[in-house]
Amino acid sequence: MPSRHLFTADPHFGHPGILKTCARPFASVEEMDAALIASYQAHVTAQDDLWIVGDFALDPDVAVRAFAAIPGRKHLVVGNHDLKPWTQRLGWASVHDIKEVKEHHQTFVLCHYPMLTWRGIRRGAVHLFGHIHTHCPGWLNAVNVGVDGCGFRPIDRVEALERAAVLPKNPLWDLIEPGL
Repeated sequence: MPSRHLFTADPHFGHPGILKTCARPFASVEEMDAALIASYQAHVTAQDDLWIVGDFALDPDVAVRAFAAIPGRKHLVVGNHDLKPWTQRLGWASVHDIKEVKEHHQTFVLCHYPMLTWRGIRRGAVHLFGHIHTHCPGWLNAVNVGVDGCGFRPIDRVEALERAAVLPKNPLWDLIEPGL
């Protein structure tokens, strides 16, 4: 099977507070962590590039175990909960603040935080982000790939593009990117 890029954000491994904050359907943080790991194992192969678009884990011991259990080449786009040195030393294939990923002539601009505009927006580049959990699925060509809105699993290029095409236009674009 050829490699592919998969995208996810905000798993928050080892973070009990996220259960209530996002109304996650798990009885405990241990159940949540196990379910997320099982989901990643079911959807990611060893040949895949898995892009974690921020907020991987809040507990260093849990982070080590989760990282080891998830298949594929794992890349981190740093989120607000990834600033501890131990997070960035887990063995990532790469670590970025912002990253452009290309697959099948499609450019994805990855940043943990939702952006109003990005390089390539007028040439079809799609922005993938996290951080805002269930507050907003995104806008036309800007997709929230957080686990809370994606069935607690990563999504691939095709699903990201399908979501990007049906979301409403960001109303601020008329001010920032007129004519888009």
